[in-house]
Amino acid sequence: MASVVVDEAYRPSEDEPFMNERQLDYFRKKLLAWKDDILREAKGTVVNLQAETENHPDLVDRASSETDRALELRTRDRQRKLIAKIDEALRRIEDGSYGYCEETGEPIGLARLEARPTATLSLEAQELHERRERVHRDERQA
Repeated sequence: MASVVVDEAYRPSEDEPFMNERQLDYFRKKLLAWKDDILREAKGTVVNLQAETENHPDLVDRASSETDRALELRTRDRQRKLIAKIDEALRRIEDGSYGYCEETGEPIGLARLEARPTATLSLEAQELHERRERVHRDERQA
């Protein structure tokens, strides 16, 4: 897979129209580069896991190896879910909904998208969502 080059000199700015072609291209490249990095790491994991299949005669070594393997597999599973979110963000770029809050339709904000390019909620909507989750969790625990 060819590596995606992100223009390091360009940063989206509040001084330009929100989600203009340049900004969309910037976030598309950022998402593709992130996905490439994850896939490259995953390939390395597969190689490591295949190499690590040897039998350890010592129980402690075997337990340690199995713990490492389980942790690595959990990490890969999280990254698989992240790739799905990246793919969804790329679809939103293509359909024109990228950068806008799913709940309010308002712009998410460049700083938030820069920090979390897969964001689907504005900061305010995300905070409200998290407060609701806490209330429901607390009600279930009570």
